[in-house]
Amino acid sequence: MNFVVENLTGMKALTDQVVAMDLLIAAKSGVRNYAFAVTEAGSPEIKEVLTKHLEEALDLHEQISNYMVERGWYHTFDTNEQINLNLQNINTALQLPTL
Repeated sequence: MNFVVENLTGMKALTDQVVAMDLLIAAKSGVRNYAFAVTEAGSPEIKEVLTKHLEEALDLHEQISNYMVERGWYHTFDTNEQINLNLQNINTALQLPTL
């Protein structure tokens, strides 16, 4: 979202939340892809390299998750709270003016 629209709508925090969620989804995808690749590795050397990348991807996912939890954007242990947050975000998005 551009700076002017963020200021007019007060959407800066939500924009940060959306970017963080996109990054989290990408990190999850990376974890899944590396895990799959490890199971398909043809040699112990390749498996070792892929396992190292998998561990790094898991660390990145944890860092992003912790960042989001600290800001109240991600409720990993409270499904009802996460659903409520998702509904709030949906309602906010529906209230945005169309440009």
